[in-house]
Amino acid sequence: MSKTSQQSSTAGANGISVIHTQAHASGLQQVPQVVPVSPGGGGKAAPPSKQSKKSSSVDRNSDEYRQRRERNNMAVKKSRLKSKQKAQDTLQRVNQLKEENERLEAKIKLLTKELSVLKDLFLEHAHNLADNVQPMSAESTTTNPDNTGQ
Repeated sequence: MSKTSQQSSTAGANGISVIHTQAHASGLQQVPQVVPVSPGGGGKAAPPSKQSKKSSSVDRNSDEYRQRRERNNMAVKKSRLKSKQKAQDTLQRVNQLKEENERLEAKIKLLTKELSVLKDLFLEHAHNLADNVQPMSAESTTTNPDNTGQ
């Protein structure tokens, strides 16, 4: 018996090669194998190496290089100013919140004192009412049944 096998490879749009293999001699078909086209896989481009970047670098005396540097320097300045402004805004907000916190704590202290004074007044008033009200004895109600306040 002679063995016959065929292999064909197709590349898909997603960057994966599929290898189709068929074996006729044994009557069995093999399952297709999925092999990535690029060794990195994942669909991400490989980062440029330092060598390729140096070979495509611009002359430091050229106008294009100076323009790039100037734009980069302006972007750096803008970023640093933005960062400083954000830090100043945050510091200002912290100080505002500290002041508000102190004011609120003072208000709590004042309201606590006021509550204490009002409690004391209420308790004193309730105690005075209890002292002024005398319980009625059984004798006074039985001896003067007609006493209606005349």
